[in-house]
Amino acid sequence: MKPAIKKILTKKDGLAENDVKDLLKLYQIPTTNYVIIHHVRDLTNLTLMFPVALKVCSPKILHKTDVGGVILNIQNKEQLIQHVQKFQKKFPNETFLVDEMVPTAAEIIVGLIQDPTFGLSIMCGIGGIFTELYKDVSFRVIPIDTYDASQMIEELKGKKLLEGFRNFTAQKQPVIDLLLRVSSMGEELMDYLDQMDLNPVFVYKDRCCVVDAKIVVKP
Repeated sequence: MKPAIKKILTKKDGLAENDVKDLLKLYQIPTTNYVIIHHVRDLTNLTLMFPVALKVCSPKILHKTDVGGVILNIQNKEQLIQHVQKFQKKFPNETFLVDEMVPTAAEIIVGLIQDPTFGLSIMCGIGGIFTELYKDVSFRVIPIDTYDASQMIEELKGKKLLEGFRNFTAQKQPVIDLLLRVSSMGEELMDYLDQMDLNPVFVYKDRCCVVDAKIVVKP
């Protein structure tokens, strides 16, 4: 295991979103560009492209939307400054993540979970706002191979979203590649991970991008 990976996993207070995204990048799992800020003055040399999202970034707040900790589609620096000022009052002493927004696309969810019977397992499903509604997911025990990843997609009722359905250009191959990388990550970190939730993951014609990510490490 690379020292940089172990350093992230052994943080005593748990992992915030920036930690998780740094970890994903170490496994060549594509995610968004972001910067961490603590105060409005940290925006002086911001190099991200607008629009951006602003998120409260704390291992103590895993469900950011539930506490009003996410603002999307901020169009310019003036708007961003205003939102940061509000966040500083609402979430004193917390860190904030400014996230470069990416084009919308077909959404999936990918995750890892410790099953009490089978051990660490990987899941894939139709993501975004439909995750809870349809519960359209498939599971495998890790590690998986290309055939397993393909079959996981075939089991989804919403698999047409990954076949260029209507206005979506999403294809299956980037999802297969992502599942294999997540499986490899889980295999190496099996003794550390309790669960990982990548949702949403935007799927394009030739790539995926993890937009939001959470990890809960074992005690």
